[in-house]
Amino acid sequence: MHTALKYLGTVAAVVLTVNIVPGITVSGGWTTVLLAALVWSVIVMVIKPVLSLLTLPITILTLGLFSFVLNALLFWAMTLVVPGFAVAGFFPALLGALVLSVLTWLIQQVL
Repeated sequence: MHTALKYLGTVAAVVLTVNIVPGITVSGGWTTVLLAALVWSVIVMVIKPVLSLLTLPITILTLGLFSFVLNALLFWAMTLVVPGFAVAGFFPALLGALVLSVLTWLIQQVL
């Protein structure tokens, strides 16, 4: 039950992010939103820790700023996996990743 609530919180965060950030569009309705939330959850749990470890030297050299770039690239990579999810460029991806991360954290704190 706890996992389902966390997933629904991620779905809500994806919906809010699409509505808040210009340059991020979803065509395909709720199916695309549910798939985007699932893919983002997998990216955050599996791929991001591995890439964070591999890019640790560059993150240390940039005093942690490269982690924002890594989040943006992973957010932008969702467009390759989720049909109907589109990001217009790097800066919408950067802002979208930041907003999605903050909203997901806030929603999961409330739950």
